[in-house]
This record gives sequence, C-alpha cells and structure tokens, in this order.
Amino acid sequence: MNTPARFKKGRWGRSRYGVALFWCLSLMAVWSVLRLVLYIQFRPPATLGATASAFGAGAWRDLLAGAWLTLPVMGWLLLLPRTRPPARWHRFCFWTACLLFWFGQTFLFFVEYFFFDEFRSRFNTVAVDYLQYPKEVFVNIWDSYHVGLILCLCFVPAAVWVFAARKWFVGIWDPVETRRAGLARSAGVLALLGAILPLGLIAGSLTGVLTSPLDMGGARVSSDRTLNEIANNGDLAFFAAALTHHLEYGAFYQTMPRDEAYQRARRLLNGSGTEFAARPDSLQRRIGGDPARPRLNVVILLEESFGSEFWGCLGRTNTLTPEMDRLAAEEGMLFTNLYASGNRTVRGMEGVLSSFPPLPGESIVKRDHSDDVETIARLLQRDGYSTLFLYGGRGMFDGMRSFVVRNGYDRFVEQKHFEHPTFTTIWGVCDEDLYDRSIEEFRLLSAAGKPFFATVLSVSNHKPYTYPRGKIPEDPDERRRENAVKYSDYALGQFFRAAKKEAFWTNTIFAVVADHGARVYGEQSIPIHSYEIPLLIVGPAVVKGPSRVGQLGGSLDVAPTLLGLRGRPYVTTFFGQDLLSTEPASGRALLNHNRDVGLLARERLAVLGLLKGEEFYSGNPKLAEMQPLRAPTAADRELLNDAVALYQVADDLYMHDRYRVEAGPQTQATTEKVQENGRSEGGGVKN
Repeated sequence: MNTPARFKKGRWGRSRYGVALFWCLSLMAVWSVLRLVLYIQFRPPATLGATASAFGAGAWRDLLAGAWLTLPVMGWLLLLPRTRPPARWHRFCFWTACLLFWFGQTFLFFVEYFFFDEFRSRFNTVAVDYLQYPKEVFVNIWDSYHVGLILCLCFVPAAVWVFAARKWFVGIWDPVETRRAGLARSAGVLALLGAILPLGLIAGSLTGVLTSPLDMGGARVSSDRTLNEIANNGDLAFFAAALTHHLEYGAFYQTMPRDEAYQRARRLLNGSGTEFAARPDSLQRRIGGDPARPRLNVVILLEESFGSEFWGCLGRTNTLTPEMDRLAAEEGMLFTNLYASGNRTVRGMEGVLSSFPPLPGESIVKRDHSDDVETIARLLQRDGYSTLFLYGGRGMFDGMRSFVVRNGYDRFVEQKHFEHPTFTTIWGVCDEDLYDRSIEEFRLLSAAGKPFFATVLSVSNHKPYTYPRGKIPEDPDERRRENAVKYSDYALGQFFRAAKKEAFWTNTIFAVVADHGARVYGEQSIPIHSYEIPLLIVGPAVVKGPSRVGQLGGSLDVAPTLLGLRGRPYVTTFFGQDLLSTEPASGRALLNHNRDVGLLARERLAVLGLLKGEEFYSGNPKLAEMQPLRAPTAADRELLNDAVALYQVADDLYMHDRYRVEAGPQTQATTEKVQENGRSEGGGVKN
C-alpha cells in the first residue's frame, strides 16, 4: 500500500487521535457487517421502517461500545510523550497488542454468529455462564466447529488492519510538541472521554433510542425479538448479562404490596385438600393424601434438550423418538401441553426438582441462598426415602453437585465414578453407560428395603452430538443434533427394557421429562414455541394403560404431579400444581428467557421485563406464533398481576432463606401419621 508523502507528513499521518478514530470506526464497521450478516441469514419478518430503526439503533450502540473499547488505545497513546520518539520495543509492543486485539475481535465475529445461530440472541447469561467452565466449553467448541481454520482466517483481517494503520499513521511517533503542551492536551482529551457516558445517556433520553451501556434491557425497536437482538451490540449485551446475573428483583421488576402478593399467590396455589400454614407470608401447606398408600419408588429421567419438537407422538411427522412413541402408545401417560421454565439445564433442575419459578438472573442451582431449599428429594427424605442423583458429566459444572448434596440427595454419582465407560464426550459418559449404572444402583437400593427416589441427568444430546457407533443407523461422525436425539431415544428404550426385568419395576414411578427444548426460536420476548417439552410417566403401579393429558403446565408441575400419583400426604412450599387434579382453567406455566420472565395461561402470555417493563401476547403457541397485544384487557392485567405476585413471592422467600418447610403442626401431624402407618405395618416399610 503506497501512502502519498504529503499524507505521511500531514497532520493526519502524525495524529494519534487519528489512530483512535480509525480504531473506533473499524469496530463499528465490523459490527455493522455482522449485523447485516445476521439480518440476511435469519430474516426476521420486519417492515422497512422497523429494519431501518434496528440498524439505526444498532449503529448508535456500536458507537458507544466502540468509544469505550477505544479508551485503552487512546490512553496508551496519551501516556507516551510527544517530545521524543518512543523506544523501538515500545512501538513493537503497541503494534503487537493491536494485532492481538483485532485477531480477538475477528474471532468474536465468528463466535457471535454461531452463538446467534444456536440461541437467536446476542451474548447473554449463557455466554457469561460458559466462561466459568472453560474446559467443557472450549473443548466442545473445538469438537463442534472448524476452529483451526477459523483461527487462521482471523489473522488475515488483523494483519491487514495493523498494516494499514502503520502505513497511514506513519508519523505518530514523531516529536511534535513541548512537555507542557502535551500535558494540557492529555488533560483535555481525558476530560472529553470522561464525558462520553453522560453524553450518551442524555442523547438517549432525548432521542428515545436505546443508547447506553447502562440500559440492561437490550434494544427494543419492534415487537420481534430476533430483530431486537440483531439491533443490539454483542459487547454491550455481554456487559449487561454479566451485571444482571445478581440483580435485585424489586429494584428492576414490577411489584405490589407484599401482603397482597402473598394473598394472591396463596389463592393461586390453593386446591382441594390443601391446608395452608397460619403464617400469612408463607406458602407452606399440607397436601392431603392417604398415609396408608405404599411408598412407591420415584425415578425422574431428566433428558438434555429433549424437546417436544422431536417426538412423533407429539406431532413430528418424521419422528426421532420411536422408542418413546411406542412407550407412550402402549403403556404411558403422556402430557401434551407442557413448557420448560427456561433454556438451560439448571433451569430444568430448578423447575423439576424444586418447583421454583425461574427468577431473572441466575437459577437457584447457582445462587448463594440455596443451602436449604425445598426439593422433591428433601420432601421424600422426610417420608423415609433414600435419595440418589446420577449425572454423566462433572458435578462442578453449573454448581450441580453442590446444589444437589445440600438439598436432599444422599449421594451424587458423576463422571469420575464411572471406572470404565464405553464412550465419552467432553460433557461426560454416554447415555447407555449412565442408564446401565442407574439400573445397578436401583437394584441395590431396592434390595436395601427402603423406598428410593432418584434423578438421572443425561448428556448425550448435546454438542458435539457424538455417540457410540453402531447403536443407530446414523453415522456419529455427521455430528447432527437429530442423530443425537435418536441415540438418546434408543438409550432410553434400552433402559426401560432392562428396568422391566428388575424387581423394582412393579413398584416404581418413572418420569421422562426434558430439561428444556433444543434451539431457541420465535418472535416473542419469551420464545415460547421452542420451550415445549414432553413428560411421559410409566410404571404399572400408577399407570394402568396409555393415556394423554392435555392440561397446560410447566416444569414446576412435574414434582407435584408425581407426588399426586403416589397419593400420600405431604407438606411443601412448591409453586407447582398436580396436573391431574387441577381445573383446566387453572393451568399455567412460568417461563424465563434472558432477563424476561412470564406467565402463560388461557392462551395469554404476560411478560415482566427489566426496568419494570411489561408485554402481552395472545394465541395458542401450539398452533402459531403468539401475537403481541397492543390493548390488553382487564383479564390480561389480572394475569400480569398473578405473574407479579408469583415472582415477587418467590424472590422474597428465597432471599430471606424461607423457601423450605419449617417445623410446625402441619409437618408434625404428617410425620406422626407416617409413623403410625409404619407401626401398623409391623414397623417395616411398604415398598
């Protein structure tokens, strides 16, 4: 590249501010190209005006992010005196740092594209979580993508940028001023840079355009979630996600008077045979039942990403789950209208095991007030059960082991306890190994003479989507999600064939449920269509023949439904309902996506957003995309108030360490009935 001599000697060629401006404009150009690529690739259904707003708001966010990322290079250049040329090693370090920075930015270009392809989102709390577990995440990325080729490609634009900057700004190291002038210049520039943030905030308030790094709500240029995500900036989105991991719920979301919230929540959770504790600010209640009923074993098979979209018995024409389809058709109770709490495994654990609403920020599996919270394991422990958690991966991931062993599980079996696995990925042992070990453990627990409760969490249906060769016709080297789903179904079929040969088969309730769906897609702030999950319950002790249940529910309702099938009384604080004893009009699902939470009921979705925002949608999500409501009715407002109450009460109970069963007359009465029933059976456990 030939640079004219007059350019080299002019003010531009000697301007360190020119380098900073070039740096910022280059960032904006890269982000604009990425935004255009995302728009073309994912084609959100948007009008020309909405598209223009998205690119306009995006450019403004890019400018703010670019200004902040220009501060380091500007600071470096300002610290260097202009009275003499810097040492050669200093110049070498500067250009090397530039090369590495632009290499990283180019790599992030690819990373953000693939992240968007997976989650239909800019960097969010998932990205923040993943950085805490580099081994699983980076090996998974290496196995799933052509990382080597991408890394080589990233050096090309980085080298081009450095080459261009060195040619265009060849005179930036020349001495051009006195020391006093340099100090005055530096002070003025630093003062200007310090004003960038407040200037951005003022401009944002005047224009009404989402503008500042402190606005954690993301871009809101239309009712289409995908277009809003495209309008966002990945760096700002990551910054916002990191800051809102531990936000104060009451400061950012709608609330109501505390007494009113508890009254409404208690009314929503009241049902036949329910007796609430006297304390008004509590959800603790006794659920009626027959203490003479046997203590049936309970097993929850929590399946990774096993959404309803793959199941033939739930509508897929080319089914990927022939084993589960057969089980549902011949002997299972299939729930056809269930929705996951969120799109992370920890959300599935939180909902299925703790029947707890998915508060914004982190799941309670990872939070710091979770030493003693209510779970189905803790509840069944109070009824004399042995409890066990089996996981094919490492228990440290997402704090799973820590949460499990502190909240009702006697033992935690993880990857390190499988001495000779037949097949592993970075996420853990294959599903067949996990289920073989489960059968062995259940056999031992059954022989011990006590009822048992177990949770089995699988990992095979996860990138890089590899599995043992020869189990299904599809080639594992293809690394396709559909193939991994089919293998997971195959492994489940093998598990049930083995379980039917065991003595515990006749007195055990088995539940197959997905932790969440697969990919996130949909226009709503909470893309509910991709949240649909199956629940299949089998076991001759409670399911006498095939049936289908269409009651609306969610992850929170799994534990209460299983406990209802067991039929024994218990005391709990669960937010879920027994789907088999709930009136059709009372069905609901509590949902979370990024920083939005919502409540689905009666073909309406009320969403609570950050900064006390609210949205309303209508329609049947099983048939079509729910559409935004511009003029919510009184019934919609009532649904929103129900959502406010449930989430506010959940936050209040959790933050005050009260989401647990406290000793009292209810608990004592239930315990005494259990003991009396045990004595009537000769002191043994009916199993």
